[in-house]
Amino acid sequence: MKKEIIDNFGRKHNYLRISLTDRCNLRCFYCMPEEGIELTENAKIMSLEEIISIAKTFVELGVDTIRLTGGEPLIRKDFGYLVKKLADLGVTLKLTTNGIVLDKYLDLFKEVGLKKINLSLDTLDKARSIFITKRDYFDRIMLNLKKSLEYGMEVKLNVVLIKGVNNMEINDFIELTKNKNLAVKFIEFMPFKGNKWDWNKGVSKEDILQTIASKFGKIEKLEDAKNSTSLNYKVEGFEGSFGIVSTITSPFCEGCNRIRLTVDGKMKNCLFAISEADLLTPFREGANIANLIMDSIKTKKYSRDGMNVTMDAEHYEKNRSMISIGG
Repeated sequence: MKKEIIDNFGRKHNYLRISLTDRCNLRCFYCMPEEGIELTENAKIMSLEEIISIAKTFVELGVDTIRLTGGEPLIRKDFGYLVKKLADLGVTLKLTTNGIVLDKYLDLFKEVGLKKINLSLDTLDKARSIFITKRDYFDRIMLNLKKSLEYGMEVKLNVVLIKGVNNMEINDFIELTKNKNLAVKFIEFMPFKGNKWDWNKGVSKEDILQTIASKFGKIEKLEDAKNSTSLNYKVEGFEGSFGIVSTITSPFCEGCNRIRLTVDGKMKNCLFAISEADLLTPFREGANIANLIMDSIKTKKYSRDGMNVTMDAEHYEKNRSMISIGG
Protein backbone atom coordinates (compact mmCIF):
# COMPACT_ATOMS: atom_id res chain seq x y z
CA MET A 1 0.00 0.00 0.00
CA LYS A 2 1.38 3.41 -1.00
CA LYS A 3 2.32 5.70 1.89
CA GLU A 4 0.44 8.95 2.26
CA ILE A 5 1.18 11.94 4.47
CA ILE A 6 -1.82 11.79 6.83
CA ASP A 7 -1.98 13.50 10.20
CA ASN A 8 -3.77 12.36 13.35
CA PHE A 9 -6.96 14.12 12.22
CA GLY A 10 -7.16 12.15 8.97
CA ARG A 11 -6.04 15.06 6.79
CA LYS A 12 -4.13 13.99 3.70
CA HIS A 13 -1.28 16.35 2.78
CA ASN A 14 -0.60 16.59 -0.94
CA TYR A 15 0.47 20.25 -1.23
CA LEU A 16 4.07 21.34 -0.57
CA ARG A 17 5.22 24.95 -0.38
CA ILE A 18 8.98 25.31 -0.89
CA SER A 19 10.79 28.51 0.07
CA LEU A 20 13.72 29.01 -2.30
CA THR A 21 15.26 32.00 -0.53
CA ASP A 22 14.80 34.29 2.45
CA ARG A 23 16.06 37.22 0.38
CA CYS A 24 13.75 39.70 -1.29
CA ASN A 25 13.99 42.83 -3.43
CA LEU A 26 11.15 44.47 -1.45
CA ARG A 27 10.82 45.35 2.25
CA CYS A 28 7.10 45.04 3.02
CA PHE A 29 6.67 45.84 6.72
CA TYR A 30 4.11 43.09 7.47
CA CYS A 31 6.53 40.47 6.12
CA MET A 32 10.00 41.81 6.89
CA PRO A 33 10.71 43.08 10.43
CA GLU A 34 11.79 46.71 10.55
CA GLU A 35 15.27 45.74 11.74
CA GLY A 36 15.58 43.14 8.94
CA ILE A 37 16.38 39.47 9.51
CA GLU A 38 19.50 37.41 9.92
CA LEU A 39 19.86 35.82 6.50
CA THR A 40 20.51 32.08 6.30
CA GLU A 41 24.14 31.17 5.72
CA ASN A 42 24.80 29.72 2.26
CA ALA A 43 26.03 26.42 3.72
CA LYS A 44 22.66 25.93 5.44
CA ILE A 45 20.55 26.69 2.37
CA MET A 46 19.21 23.79 0.32
CA SER A 47 21.06 23.48 -2.97
CA LEU A 48 19.00 23.11 -6.14
CA GLU A 49 19.78 19.40 -6.31
CA GLU A 50 18.78 18.98 -2.67
CA ILE A 51 15.48 20.78 -3.31
CA ILE A 52 14.79 18.48 -6.26
CA SER A 53 15.66 15.30 -4.34
CA ILE A 54 13.68 16.26 -1.23
CA ALA A 55 10.72 17.29 -3.39
CA LYS A 56 10.89 13.91 -5.12
CA THR A 57 10.55 12.18 -1.75
CA PHE A 58 7.44 14.24 -1.00
CA VAL A 59 6.00 13.35 -4.41
CA GLU A 60 6.61 9.65 -3.69
CA LEU A 61 4.51 10.18 -0.54
CA GLY A 62 1.58 11.60 -2.48
CA VAL A 63 2.36 15.30 -2.97
CA ASP A 64 0.95 16.39 -6.34
CA THR A 65 1.15 20.19 -6.01
CA ILE A 66 4.24 22.30 -5.33
CA ARG A 67 4.23 26.06 -4.82
CA LEU A 68 7.52 27.96 -5.02
CA THR A 69 7.83 30.85 -2.58
CA GLY A 70 10.41 33.05 -0.85
CA GLY A 71 11.47 35.75 -0.02
CA GLU A 72 11.26 36.36 -3.71
CA PRO A 73 11.74 32.99 -5.47
CA LEU A 74 12.57 34.48 -8.88
CA ILE A 75 15.84 35.93 -7.59
CA ARG A 76 17.18 32.47 -6.72
CA LYS A 77 20.17 31.69 -8.93
CA ASP A 78 19.40 29.15 -11.70
CA PHE A 79 15.69 29.36 -10.96
CA GLY A 80 14.85 28.29 -14.52
CA TYR A 81 16.81 25.04 -14.15
CA LEU A 82 14.97 24.24 -10.91
CA VAL A 83 11.55 24.83 -12.44
CA LYS A 84 12.28 22.48 -15.33
CA LYS A 85 13.45 19.73 -12.98
CA LEU A 86 10.47 20.09 -10.67
CA ALA A 87 8.11 20.05 -13.66
CA ASP A 88 9.64 16.68 -14.59
CA LEU A 89 8.22 15.28 -11.33
CA GLY A 90 4.74 15.47 -12.86
CA VAL A 91 3.28 17.83 -10.25
CA THR A 92 1.15 20.93 -10.60
CA LEU A 93 3.60 23.80 -10.20
CA LYS A 94 2.52 27.15 -8.75
CA LEU A 95 4.37 30.33 -7.87
CA THR A 96 4.08 33.21 -5.43
CA THR A 97 6.04 36.28 -6.53
CA ASN A 98 6.21 40.05 -6.19
CA GLY A 99 6.32 40.24 -10.00
CA ILE A 100 9.39 42.46 -10.39
CA VAL A 101 11.27 40.09 -12.74
CA LEU A 102 8.29 37.97 -13.77
CA ASP A 103 8.59 38.85 -17.48
CA LYS A 104 11.96 37.06 -17.60
CA TYR A 105 10.28 33.69 -17.00
CA LEU A 106 6.91 33.82 -18.76
CA ASP A 107 8.12 31.88 -21.80
CA LEU A 108 9.59 29.19 -19.55
CA PHE A 109 6.38 28.93 -17.54
CA LYS A 110 4.42 28.44 -20.74
CA GLU A 111 6.88 25.73 -21.79
CA VAL A 112 6.66 23.71 -18.55
CA GLY A 113 2.97 24.32 -17.89
CA LEU A 114 3.23 26.56 -14.84
CA LYS A 115 0.03 28.58 -15.12
CA LYS A 116 -0.99 29.52 -11.58
CA ILE A 117 0.71 32.64 -10.26
CA ASN A 118 -0.04 34.50 -7.06
CA LEU A 119 1.27 38.04 -7.39
CA SER A 120 1.68 40.02 -4.17
CA LEU A 121 0.21 43.47 -4.77
CA ASP A 122 -1.12 45.36 -1.76
CA THR A 123 -2.00 48.63 -3.46
CA LEU A 124 -2.88 50.13 -6.82
CA ASP A 125 -1.42 53.48 -5.83
CA LYS A 126 2.25 54.13 -6.66
CA ALA A 127 3.01 56.37 -3.68
CA ARG A 128 1.38 53.90 -1.31
CA SER A 129 3.34 51.05 -2.94
CA ILE A 130 6.61 52.82 -2.18
CA PHE A 131 5.45 53.33 1.43
CA ILE A 132 4.57 49.65 1.90
CA THR A 133 7.49 48.07 0.02
CA LYS A 134 10.19 50.71 0.68
CA ARG A 135 11.14 50.37 -3.00
CA ASP A 136 10.01 51.91 -6.31
CA TYR A 137 9.05 49.00 -8.57
CA PHE A 138 5.34 49.71 -8.95
CA ASP A 139 5.31 50.48 -12.68
CA ARG A 140 7.35 47.38 -13.46
CA ILE A 141 5.08 45.16 -11.40
CA MET A 142 1.94 46.49 -13.07
CA LEU A 143 3.46 45.97 -16.52
CA ASN A 144 4.36 42.38 -15.62
CA LEU A 145 0.85 41.77 -14.33
CA LYS A 146 -0.48 42.88 -17.72
CA LYS A 147 2.04 40.66 -19.56
CA SER A 148 1.15 37.64 -17.40
CA LEU A 149 -2.52 37.96 -18.29
CA GLU A 150 -1.62 38.32 -21.97
CA TYR A 151 0.36 35.07 -21.67
CA GLY A 152 -2.76 33.33 -20.38
CA MET A 153 -1.51 32.88 -16.83
CA GLU A 154 -4.08 32.28 -14.09
CA VAL A 155 -3.21 35.21 -11.86
CA LYS A 156 -4.34 35.87 -8.30
CA LEU A 157 -3.43 39.12 -6.62
CA ASN A 158 -2.47 38.63 -2.96
CA VAL A 159 -3.65 41.68 -1.03
CA VAL A 160 -2.84 41.86 2.69
CA LEU A 161 -5.39 44.28 4.10
CA ILE A 162 -4.32 46.64 6.88
CA LYS A 163 -6.69 49.26 8.25
CA GLY A 164 -5.55 52.78 7.49
CA VAL A 165 -3.02 51.56 4.94
CA ASN A 166 -4.90 50.00 2.02
CA ASN A 167 -8.41 49.02 3.15
CA MET A 168 -9.78 52.04 1.27
CA GLU A 169 -8.73 50.29 -1.98
CA ILE A 170 -10.87 47.16 -1.63
CA ASN A 171 -13.35 48.26 -4.29
CA ASP A 172 -10.57 49.47 -6.59
CA PHE A 173 -9.24 45.91 -6.63
CA ILE A 174 -12.74 44.53 -7.25
CA GLU A 175 -13.07 46.90 -10.23
CA LEU A 176 -10.07 45.12 -11.80
CA THR A 177 -12.11 41.90 -11.96
CA LYS A 178 -14.90 43.46 -14.02
CA ASN A 179 -13.46 42.76 -17.47
CA LYS A 180 -10.42 40.61 -16.68
CA ASN A 181 -10.03 36.91 -15.96
CA LEU A 182 -8.31 37.87 -12.73
CA ALA A 183 -8.76 36.83 -9.12
CA VAL A 184 -8.10 39.05 -6.13
CA LYS A 185 -7.31 37.37 -2.83
CA PHE A 186 -7.83 39.56 0.23
CA ILE A 187 -5.78 38.30 3.18
CA GLU A 188 -6.49 39.16 6.78
CA PHE A 189 -3.47 40.69 8.54
CA MET A 190 -1.65 37.80 10.29
CA PRO A 191 0.81 37.80 13.21
CA PHE A 192 4.47 36.85 12.81
CA LYS A 193 7.65 37.60 14.67
CA GLY A 194 8.56 41.26 14.39
CA ASN A 195 5.62 42.53 12.30
CA LYS A 196 3.96 44.49 15.14
CA TRP A 197 0.67 42.68 14.64
CA ASP A 198 -2.46 44.16 16.17
CA TRP A 199 -5.92 43.02 15.12
CA ASN A 200 -7.13 46.58 15.54
CA LYS A 201 -5.31 47.07 12.22
CA GLY A 202 -7.10 44.08 10.71
CA VAL A 203 -9.97 44.02 8.22
CA SER A 204 -12.36 41.12 8.72
CA LYS A 205 -14.14 38.94 6.19
CA GLU A 206 -17.46 40.57 7.13
CA ASP A 207 -16.04 44.06 6.65
CA ILE A 208 -14.66 43.13 3.23
CA LEU A 209 -17.96 41.68 2.01
CA GLN A 210 -19.93 44.63 3.35
CA THR A 211 -17.60 47.12 1.63
CA ILE A 212 -17.92 45.34 -1.72
CA ALA A 213 -21.69 44.85 -1.52
CA SER A 214 -22.25 48.51 -0.63
CA LYS A 215 -20.80 49.55 -4.00
CA PHE A 216 -21.39 46.64 -6.39
CA GLY A 217 -24.59 45.09 -5.09
CA LYS A 218 -25.14 41.37 -5.49
CA ILE A 219 -22.22 39.09 -4.69
CA GLU A 220 -22.27 35.47 -5.83
CA LYS A 221 -20.73 32.78 -3.60
CA LEU A 222 -18.62 30.46 -5.73
CA GLU A 223 -17.97 26.80 -5.05
CA ASP A 224 -14.63 26.55 -3.26
CA ALA A 225 -12.07 24.06 -4.50
CA LYS A 226 -11.33 21.18 -2.16
CA ASN A 227 -8.80 22.29 0.51
CA SER A 228 -9.19 25.93 -0.53
CA THR A 229 -7.68 28.43 1.89
CA SER A 230 -10.04 31.15 0.70
CA LEU A 231 -13.78 31.68 0.56
CA ASN A 232 -14.45 32.65 -3.05
CA TYR A 233 -16.95 35.04 -4.59
CA LYS A 234 -17.62 37.24 -7.60
CA VAL A 235 -19.65 40.32 -8.27
CA GLU A 236 -22.62 39.37 -10.41
CA GLY A 237 -21.77 39.94 -14.07
CA PHE A 238 -18.03 40.39 -13.53
CA GLU A 239 -15.57 38.22 -15.43
CA GLY A 240 -13.09 37.76 -12.58
CA SER A 241 -13.54 36.79 -8.95
CA PHE A 242 -12.30 37.47 -5.46
CA GLY A 243 -11.51 35.43 -2.38
CA ILE A 244 -10.97 36.06 1.31
CA VAL A 245 -8.34 34.31 3.41
CA SER A 246 -9.96 34.61 6.85
CA THR A 247 -7.17 33.13 8.98
CA ILE A 248 -8.04 35.29 11.97
CA THR A 249 -11.84 35.59 11.98
CA SER A 250 -12.78 32.25 10.42
CA PRO A 251 -9.92 29.69 10.28
CA PHE A 252 -10.12 27.08 7.52
CA CYS A 253 -7.92 24.45 9.17
CA GLU A 254 -10.39 21.57 8.92
CA GLY A 255 -9.35 20.72 5.36
CA CYS A 256 -5.66 21.65 5.58
CA ASN A 257 -3.50 19.72 3.11
CA ARG A 258 -0.36 21.90 3.15
CA ILE A 259 3.20 21.40 4.32
CA ARG A 260 5.98 24.00 4.21
CA LEU A 261 9.67 23.50 3.54
CA THR A 262 11.86 26.41 4.59
CA VAL A 263 14.97 27.54 2.71
CA ASP A 264 17.14 25.75 5.27
CA GLY A 265 15.29 22.47 4.84
CA LYS A 266 12.99 22.53 7.85
CA MET A 267 9.51 21.03 7.54
CA LYS A 268 6.75 23.17 9.08
CA ASN A 269 3.35 21.57 9.52
CA CYS A 270 1.61 24.93 9.83
CA LEU A 271 2.31 28.54 8.96
CA PHE A 272 2.19 29.32 12.69
CA ALA A 273 4.11 26.24 13.86
CA ILE A 274 6.94 26.87 16.29
CA SER A 275 8.33 23.35 16.07
CA GLU A 276 10.10 22.31 12.87
CA ALA A 277 11.51 19.03 11.62
CA ASP A 278 15.02 19.27 10.18
CA LEU A 279 15.03 17.30 6.92
CA LEU A 280 18.17 18.76 5.35
CA THR A 281 20.74 17.62 7.93
CA PRO A 282 19.66 13.96 7.92
CA PHE A 283 19.24 14.09 4.14
CA ARG A 284 22.88 15.16 3.83
CA GLU A 285 23.81 12.30 6.14
CA GLY A 286 22.02 9.78 3.91
CA ALA A 287 19.05 9.10 6.21
CA ASN A 288 15.60 8.07 5.00
CA ILE A 289 13.74 11.36 5.28
CA ALA A 290 10.45 9.75 4.24
CA ASN A 291 10.17 8.31 7.74
CA LEU A 292 10.96 11.72 9.25
CA ILE A 293 8.21 13.33 7.16
CA MET A 294 5.69 10.72 8.28
CA ASP A 295 6.69 11.12 11.93
CA SER A 296 6.58 14.91 11.75
CA ILE A 297 3.08 15.13 10.31
CA LYS A 298 1.77 13.20 13.32
CA THR A 299 2.74 16.15 15.54
CA LYS A 300 0.56 18.59 13.57
CA LYS A 301 -2.05 20.37 15.66
CA TYR A 302 -5.61 20.82 14.48
CA SER A 303 -5.68 24.60 14.07
CA ARG A 304 -3.14 27.45 13.96
CA ASP A 305 -0.58 25.41 15.92
CA GLY A 306 -2.85 25.48 18.94
CA MET A 307 -3.12 29.28 19.23
CA ASN A 308 -6.27 30.59 20.86
CA VAL A 309 -8.84 32.77 19.15
CA THR A 310 -7.13 35.99 20.21
CA MET A 311 -3.78 34.86 18.71
CA ASP A 312 -1.18 34.47 21.45
CA ALA A 313 1.73 36.95 21.13
CA GLU A 314 3.92 34.74 23.30
CA HIS A 315 3.37 32.01 20.70
CA TYR A 316 3.74 33.83 17.39
CA GLU A 317 6.76 35.84 18.49
CA LYS A 318 8.57 32.50 18.88
CA ASN A 319 7.82 31.70 15.25
CA ARG A 320 9.90 32.94 12.32
CA SER A 321 9.18 36.18 10.50
CA MET A 322 7.02 35.71 7.42
CA ILE A 323 9.89 36.22 5.00
CA SER A 324 11.94 33.43 6.56
CA ILE A 325 9.02 31.00 6.54
CA GLY A 326 8.09 31.40 2.90
CA GLY A 327 5.07 33.42 1.68
